[in-house]
Amino acid sequence: MASTPESTHAQSGEPAAAEPLDEHTMAALHTVSTATLTTQLMDRGLRNTFMQGPRPLSATRRRVVGEAFTLRYIPGREDIDVVSVFQDYDHPQRRAFEAAPPGSVLVIDARGRTRAAALGNILATRFLRRGGAGIVTDGAVRDLSGFARLDLPTFACGAAPTTNLAQHHAVDMQQPIGCAEVPVYPGDVIVGDEDGVICVPRHLAASVAHDAAAQEAVEEFVLARIDEGRPLRGTYPPDERTLREYRGAP
Repeated sequence: MASTPESTHAQSGEPAAAEPLDEHTMAALHTVSTATLTTQLMDRGLRNTFMQGPRPLSATRRRVVGEAFTLRYIPGREDIDVVSVFQDYDHPQRRAFEAAPPGSVLVIDARGRTRAAALGNILATRFLRRGGAGIVTDGAVRDLSGFARLDLPTFACGAAPTTNLAQHHAVDMQQPIGCAEVPVYPGDVIVGDEDGVICVPRHLAASVAHDAAAQEAVEEFVLARIDEGRPLRGTYPPDERTLREYRGAP
């Protein structure tokens, strides 16, 4: 059987060339909830898209949408990961924060380990000033008070004052990673809100966004009917009569 572009991408691990997401897709993704998106992804057969663990660190910046730029950590080693490596401006961790393009979401695979931070406030501030859309990691951050004030949506599994070198070794970027046990390929679309973070495969983003927006329009109508006191039967899920009401048909 011939390989599709998507299957070739998945097998090789190479980032697939893709056109920028169109404005209608981006507008929808900035509006619809991760709950609705996971329903649409499940309808397409994808069940493992929600990153269990990462939570928004800011009380006000709780939504992020952008293409994934990936950074992978492996366990640190005492003879290599010493404090002096921070003098190296070309350290893979530093390079990732300088290389991720504006509008991207930096997704850091920290293997779910939170004893040491995956990043700190200085690097996050640099990413913000470069136009980054947000940061997601299944690890921890240090300088938590700084993240709470930073105007950058950041999702992490907690806080740890210990520098990343105590547990992590940055090895590469822009390769497929696992973040909170969810596969993330460079260019996939990351969406985060109050419920958490999900990964939308890039080739599904437009159709998922379109159908999610349509789903939420119907659900908003249904919610209003339920709030009026209507029973679930015939209303949720909506039967043909309720759908006719939604469409304004007689």
